[in-house]
Amino acid sequence: MHHGTCPNYLTLALHQPKRHVMTNGTLSILHADAAGIAAAVDLLRAGKRVAFPTETVYGLGADASNDTAVAGIYAAKGRPSFNPLIVHLPDLEMARTLCDFNDDALRLASAFWPGALTLVLPLKPRVGISKLVTAGLDTLAIRVPDHPVAEALLTAFGGPIAAPSANPSGRVSPTTAAHVMAGLGDRIEGLVDAGPCGVGLESTIISCVDAPALLRAGGIPAEAIAACLSQPLAISADPATPVAPGQLASHYAPSATIRLNAQIAEPDEVMLGFGAVDARLNLSPSGDLTEAAARLFDYLHQLDAMGAARIAVSPIPNHGLGAAINDRLQRAAAPRD
Repeated sequence: MHHGTCPNYLTLALHQPKRHVMTNGTLSILHADAAGIAAAVDLLRAGKRVAFPTETVYGLGADASNDTAVAGIYAAKGRPSFNPLIVHLPDLEMARTLCDFNDDALRLASAFWPGALTLVLPLKPRVGISKLVTAGLDTLAIRVPDHPVAEALLTAFGGPIAAPSANPSGRVSPTTAAHVMAGLGDRIEGLVDAGPCGVGLESTIISCVDAPALLRAGGIPAEAIAACLSQPLAISADPATPVAPGQLASHYAPSATIRLNAQIAEPDEVMLGFGAVDARLNLSPSGDLTEAAARLFDYLHQLDAMGAARIAVSPIPNHGLGAAINDRLQRAAAPRD
């Protein structure tokens, strides 16, 4: 496991889960320890919705085999029903019980799991995955997250958990428990708080149904995936008929309008900088794309919170993680209904 300096949350002293009462119901704020994991599993088995941390962003989890529970994800997020969900799994072994893996898929899973890679693969028949998860498609988006709390939760639950990002549909993805609370606090039943996410950008999505194709740029650069496969990746994305999450044209959107590739801010704009620029918030003054990716959603949240009506964004290099950052910014800047 490549957990870096992540603390081993399950060795922390056991605490009783705290309760946080919201205006429209009761949300259990759960510690990232054994008692909290057990309480989260109980909620999931009861068909409830539980937000939990991964290395990328916080996910909104529900039992992927329970239609009612999965419908609850869509209801909480206000998510279009034609937009499929990613299923999170504890290991490759469980993944292979759900999907057909070809050689390319096995090579990628072996190289990048656990990690910020989602694979879209043919779904095996009669494996019990809700059709609401796949949006009626015969493929399934799956990944094994690289986070000790997510791993503990998935292992204890013992089954697939559908988990899109834990935010209202189309809004900025959450990288802290506070972000989840702000967006969904009165709509869900559980939240496992384990601090900020390390990567801060959603997973890269690759289809391995036919030739490997990039469906969404993300936390693992496409160049690394192409190098692993020793072949270039095709690019596949039709916003009208998404086959994976994050393909809608307008997505990740704050309340403000966004102008990209701005050298300076206009008088009525707030600057979101990158590199050596004067900005209210700077994704990375040193021009580090990894730092910028980790800060992107948090800074969009901050700009929302300060009431910015118009945001100007510095140019971001369009390679490596920069491609994923630009993808998110372009969707955030897209016209909205």
